[in-house]
Amino acid sequence: MKLYDYFRSSAAYRVRIALALKGLAVERLFVHLARGEQRLPDYLAKNPQGLAPALELDDGTVLAQSLAIIEYLDTLAPQPRLIPIDPLRAARVRGVALAIACDIHPLGNRRVLDYLRGRLGQSEEAIDTWVRHWALNGGLEAIERLVDGGPFCFGAEPTLADVCLVPQLFAARRFATPLAGLPKLLAIEAHCAAHPAFAAAHPARQPDAE
Repeated sequence: MKLYDYFRSSAAYRVRIALALKGLAVERLFVHLARGEQRLPDYLAKNPQGLAPALELDDGTVLAQSLAIIEYLDTLAPQPRLIPIDPLRAARVRGVALAIACDIHPLGNRRVLDYLRGRLGQSEEAIDTWVRHWALNGGLEAIERLVDGGPFCFGAEPTLADVCLVPQLFAARRFATPLAGLPKLLAIEAHCAAHPAFAAAHPARQPDAE
């Protein structure tokens, strides 16, 4: 398998965590989003959305969208299971993961910020304020109340919720988002940081990190 990756992409960071948790080795190919490599014809032929990550299977099939990729990996290598078998627990885990991946992350995505900066002429200060507002308001502040918080989001083992939370907190810090009012999430993050799989997936430890 080949992973089309970018060190600072929150979505790619999720997939790296999942791969590391499951002990799956993939070939790494790097798509530099800041240089626009995601818009090159060869990459668009594989992933028409022009986003990272993408996972290319050995037969040439390309999977897009981090949560779809992780669900595939959870089926391919069921241990450790990131989406619980119990339907109620699975729904709670997916609820937090989707709140991050669908509600928080898109509003701070590079292409959204580039549109605010370019087409709408917003200042860097205004853009930073936008990111911090949507990261917290109805976002991480709500997730603070949704998770169990000990030691991972939903118990003793990491799930898809943790896989999504850690990259989102990393992204929030890039925009100086105040996180002191999220004690459960910060405790979960600290616990994850001590886990080898989360540590190995950190942006600073990637070959393409700048």
